[in-house]
Amino acid sequence: MGLATAAVALAVVAALGGCSSDGSKDGASPKPNPNASTGTGPATGAPSGTATDTPGTPSPGQSAGQSPDPGTGTTAPAPQPAPSTSAPAPSASPPGADETLVAVTRSGGISGKTSTLIIKGDGSFLRLDAKAETVDSGKLSAAALAKLRTALREADFPRLPRISMPKEPVFDAFTYAFRHGGYEVAAAQTTLPRPLEGVLGALPAFEPR
Repeated sequence: MGLATAAVALAVVAALGGCSSDGSKDGASPKPNPNASTGTGPATGAPSGTATDTPGTPSPGQSAGQSPDPGTGTTAPAPQPAPSTSAPAPSASPPGADETLVAVTRSGGISGKTSTLIIKGDGSFLRLDAKAETVDSGKLSAAALAKLRTALREADFPRLPRISMPKEPVFDAFTYAFRHGGYEVAAAQTTLPRPLEGVLGALPAFEPR
């Protein structure tokens, strides 16, 4: 409503600007001013030294960084750059040669021993005992490493249950804990999900031979 009202007011002012105060059109000879020849009339111009608006000085209500709208005479805010919303997409890369590809801990069984296998991205692996001390080390062949990677991919760890245990414990059975790709899965030997059977089959032996 404010902009429409201002536009109408400007249109009226423009229309009235084509006529003089006595109704004559622009371009007609103005009537002589009787005071102009004698110099005795009252002065109508601004007195000398009177301060006028300085160019570049913002009018009241106009802040820095704003410019007057030529259509309405109102002050419009200066345009601001739009914020960037682009963000780098997350990258999911396979583990490097020195990073852990998979770690599996086996505990229980008849002997009740605990052993851990840690396989790196380049196929090298460590065997650890119950105290997490290195027993020995080795390295998978290229074919064995490819088989293990395929088994891990097919296991689909994000979809596996976190814990798979029987209702009644089996004292002589093994329990396995897997860690791969940021996921941890634990399962008993008797309730081991089928996809994890392929992972166990692709691992080196838990005990040195």
